[in-house]
Amino acid sequence: MFGKLVRGNLGLVFGLGALFLLAGCGYNQLQALDEEVKAAWSEVQNQYQRRADLVPNLVSVVKGAAQFERDTLTQVIEARSKATSVQLDANSLSNPEAFKRFEEAQRGLSSALSRLLVVVERYPDLKANQNFRDLQAQLEGTENRIAVARKRYIEKVADYNKAVRFFPTNLTARYLLGLNVRETFRTDEAAAKPPEVKF
Repeated sequence: MFGKLVRGNLGLVFGLGALFLLAGCGYNQLQALDEEVKAAWSEVQNQYQRRADLVPNLVSVVKGAAQFERDTLTQVIEARSKATSVQLDANSLSNPEAFKRFEEAQRGLSSALSRLLVVVERYPDLKANQNFRDLQAQLEGTENRIAVARKRYIEKVADYNKAVRFFPTNLTARYLLGLNVRETFRTDEAAAKPPEVKF
């Protein structure tokens, strides 16, 4: 009788011990950090999409208000098309090549918008157009939102990557969950500077 009781309780003791071990190994922390990174990435994508959605309206207003250089408009339209075609879902954030392609496409759109806004300086009537001023303000606000979303994403990835790399959570991350470090934004001179939208 005593032997049965000990064996029955032994299973319970091992079960509770395993539960405490899992709780102390960072499983829940890693899951929470993973979700925070995904949420931060969704916000980055949301702000890039907002910018891409503004481009057709901006091009339309500019085209209608000025005999505009076709090359610049074409470059903006092509850059927008490329930026919206290169998608990166949260599950691919550990892939450096995919992340780099996404970043390059967004950088191309930023560069094209910068050229567009510089050339617009030649058209004083356009700068006085209410629709253009509204779009300009929306674009400026969107660029600020992109910067904030990228900063938040960088912070969340840093927290996540530390948990994935630091002992003992690295054991849980690698062997139990198969998690790897995530890619983050790297700034270069062109990418660090949003398009100039002040006139």
